[in-house]
Amino acid sequence: MSAERLPGWVQRFAASHGGSLDSDTTDEGLLLTATDGATALLRAPWPVDGRPGRGADDVERLASLAAQPRALGLILVRRGGFAVGVSAGAELVQHKAGTRYVQSRTAAGGGSQQRFARRRANQADALVESTAAAAAAAFDGHAVEYLALGGDKALLELVLAEPTLKNYAGRTRLRLLDVPDPRAAVLAKAAADFAAVQILITDPPPQL
Repeated sequence: MSAERLPGWVQRFAASHGGSLDSDTTDEGLLLTATDGATALLRAPWPVDGRPGRGADDVERLASLAAQPRALGLILVRRGGFAVGVSAGAELVQHKAGTRYVQSRTAAGGGSQQRFARRRANQADALVESTAAAAAAAFDGHAVEYLALGGDKALLELVLAEPTLKNYAGRTRLRLLDVPDPRAAVLAKAAADFAAVQILITDPPPQL
């Protein structure tokens, strides 16, 4: 949920579950409990780092916090392609996408299987190197605060281990996103998703 839409969503949630809400700040996030027992756990997109939101109540403060334009270094990679960039909050300010073919695993045996495996490894290495180089170039000149990652976890770890990203690999990482094949449009959506408030709803208990 985007920061600007959050207060309206909370009002509608309250109205559809009895009309009032109790709020409690927990280690997991802001827990809203409605009159009928339904709950909504709201999680801020950014880690706690001493920059609180402002507002008259918990929801306003959470929306204000989520609206802060933190600088994210985005890296999305899957077999066959990558997309990298920098976002300020939900808006991309720098981006690049590319493709690198990585062959699928083969059922062939013997020498053929070994040749396919070597070729696949070389293609994966090229993808990792290209992704890391593109990310380093995109991040350069920006005060990247957090890493926002999506796609293939194993490939991402290899990308972050590349020497060209040594100055960024230690940044705090946001939640890992499951994304389709990385493209510019996918990267733009990922930037918005990383800046969104997560909402987990629990239905009210059944009436006896």
